[in-house]
Amino acid sequence: MKNILLIGAGRSTQSLVDYLSSHAVDSDWHITICDRDIKLAQKRAGSNERLSAVSLDITNDAERSEAIQKVDLVISMLPAHMHVPVAEDCVRFKKHMVTASYVSDQMNALHDKAVEAGVVLMNEIGVDPGIDHLSAMKVLDEIRSKGGEMTIFESFTGGLVAPESDDNPWGYKFSWNPRNVVLAGAGGAVKFKQEGLYKYIPYHQLFRRTEFIDIPEYGRFEGYANRDSLRYRSVYGLENIPTIYRGTLRRPGFCRAWDVFVKLGMTDDSYELEGVSEMTHRSFLNTFLGYNPNDSVELKLMHYLQIPQDSELMEKLEWLDIFKDTPIGLDKATPAQALQQILEKKWTMKPDDKDMIVMWHKFGYILDGERKMIESHMIAKGENAEATSMAKTVGLPVGIATRFILEGKISTPGVHLPISKEIYLPMLEELAANGIVFHEKEVEYQGY
Repeated sequence: MKNILLIGAGRSTQSLVDYLSSHAVDSDWHITICDRDIKLAQKRAGSNERLSAVSLDITNDAERSEAIQKVDLVISMLPAHMHVPVAEDCVRFKKHMVTASYVSDQMNALHDKAVEAGVVLMNEIGVDPGIDHLSAMKVLDEIRSKGGEMTIFESFTGGLVAPESDDNPWGYKFSWNPRNVVLAGAGGAVKFKQEGLYKYIPYHQLFRRTEFIDIPEYGRFEGYANRDSLRYRSVYGLENIPTIYRGTLRRPGFCRAWDVFVKLGMTDDSYELEGVSEMTHRSFLNTFLGYNPNDSVELKLMHYLQIPQDSELMEKLEWLDIFKDTPIGLDKATPAQALQQILEKKWTMKPDDKDMIVMWHKFGYILDGERKMIESHMIAKGENAEATSMAKTVGLPVGIATRFILEGKISTPGVHLPISKEIYLPMLEELAANGIVFHEKEVEYQGY
């Protein structure tokens, strides 16, 4: 029997647990689900005899080491900063590890030790990063195998509300950690390369520098740049490419409205507000506007940001009840935490709501002197507010990677991203068998 330790039982783990459970009998696995919240772990385990639930404090070194020694593979669904101690134990005890998070410098530093120990430490195998790697590398390798020279690579992903559940002017509801949504882009200047020129977008300009993307059957989206696109030049073997750009998708109009919060400073998470317990939505907004006892909050906002009174932007803000004297409902908070509290009152999915993951790639290249372009997209819809596409597209690839490592289909030891043919071909095939399918088509070349 092979033993799997799943650390963390949050929202994105249900599809993962379902996938592992479906193969547990035939593969002779036992899965131990651990979390500080034992009730959450028990909920995930259910009554399946192949699953068990335990309470585990991952910060307790002895407790963590004891749990890892007993298993063959560890799945870490912890916050990103907590993966490294788990990985260090996995290398020490010669256990494989899988995580959906971005690989860190500290994780990369374990590569030689992992090779020596003969263990696979698989990172970035969720949706983004993860499925984006698999789908992009397949097309990139196909183009290069024909002798094509890459000129453009763009990749966008969005976690959105499905059209049938889209009932608000923002075209958005929370399908994953709301805090990450509120703080999106706040980690420093965004970097990318466009038509041979290096481009940098500071946070205060991020949501005004967008581009439109049309996807068959689902219409128009807008994308804003995401993190450091330049790091993917070496990951994807695109060191000399003129254009490389990665971003996040939203429905048109979202970014212009979100920019209001950024410009006002409402997404700042670096300090605590005074008197939060007495604040309403309206007074919170007024906190960031100039003092004028004769003008309303609405007039001050429109004047400060030059917003026309009949603007759709004002309609979006009014729909959020941002101008109402509704108590925020927190005793203390940073501006970002207060904003998140307001948004969760309006953007929380209803029980029967469906979410949607949208992923889109563009590949521009030259082959035999001719400029060519391929577009690839994937749409995945959830079933309801519990069985979300976000949870499926994060958890399912983690489960597939776990299965393939235990079966020996992924066997090269070391710290890895899912970018080699050994990994992406079988994983894309298994994802397609589970309803996650990419559609590729040649289009007219556009760009540099």
